[in-house]
Amino acid sequence: MLQKILVVDDAELNRELLHDVLAEEYLVDTAEDGAQALEKLDADARNTAALLLDLNMPRMDGFAVLEEMGRRGWLPKIPVLIISGEYSPDVETRCFQLGVSDFIHKPFESSIVKNRVKNSITLFAYKRHLEQTVEEQAEALKKQKQIIQIQAEQLKASESFNRLMMEYEAAIMEMETRLKVLNTEFSQAYKRNPFESIKSRLKSISSIYEKLGRRGLPITVESIQENLADVAGLRVICSFPDDIYRLAELITMQDDITLVREKDYIKNPKPNGYRSLHLILEVPIFLSREKKQMKVEVQFRTIAMDFWASLEHKLKYKRDVAHATEISRQLKACADSIETLDYQMQQIRDQIYQNREIPF
Repeated sequence: MLQKILVVDDAELNRELLHDVLAEEYLVDTAEDGAQALEKLDADARNTAALLLDLNMPRMDGFAVLEEMGRRGWLPKIPVLIISGEYSPDVETRCFQLGVSDFIHKPFESSIVKNRVKNSITLFAYKRHLEQTVEEQAEALKKQKQIIQIQAEQLKASESFNRLMMEYEAAIMEMETRLKVLNTEFSQAYKRNPFESIKSRLKSISSIYEKLGRRGLPITVESIQENLADVAGLRVICSFPDDIYRLAELITMQDDITLVREKDYIKNPKPNGYRSLHLILEVPIFLSREKKQMKVEVQFRTIAMDFWASLEHKLKYKRDVAHATEISRQLKACADSIETLDYQMQQIRDQIYQNREIPF
């Protein structure tokens, strides 16, 4: 079935010429002015594949037609090609701003007319297909999120899930206690703390479901235990880089703690400049009827590293940031400067304690 083209021009000769050029490939209808064009579109806009529109017409000119098509929501659905006898950058700019797809200049060259009409129709069809695909995907994601939310609420209400979260909280308390014991010991013995502060967090239920969903994993208590190692987390903020490694060594030396995995982003920073030592540890918790090993993620950073990571995290979630590549470069340069500062401060400390054992 031939696609329908509407040619709108007050000059009969132009309508006839364009009709003859396009009639072999399209069903060509014509209108003498803008008002008649809108009447025909109102009757059959859905089946109109393209509109060829003159700008200078009586009763209603081409600009008025474009504005009315915009109000009625037709411009995103029907490609408009302007029929023009002269070239004017200002006019063409205004037309493109209104949503025009292309221009056909007089005198008409049949091959150019055919190709521009064909290209405009093809591009619009492709655009509509993409929009429809995006809408379908958005709807599918919406339904998937609704399903996950229902599963989440069901799981959140279950006794087994709440008990698991309690056990992770117990693991956080256990690790926090062990670190604080070390801090107290070294504070009393050496008048110096191995770390500045500890921050703990239990992964939120929404984050747990999002992560499992992203990996295509089942939303169950067993899946959480088996596949997620960062539900329970601590961040330990130290003064100097060597404090990080010494403290990590002391923790992993304890005979009932197992090092599951280590990621050293201090020696091997991420491309964006992120630096931190990540340990996945198994720590025992002592319940009323059993002793159980639980996974805990412990991140070690210096004060400066933590400052950079906190700001970078806030900045990267900003949307529509101009010059994103340049900002990323600047953030990486800041991270490198912070690393230099950390080691310079460590060298100053070493000079202060020269010929003496550095406490801790």
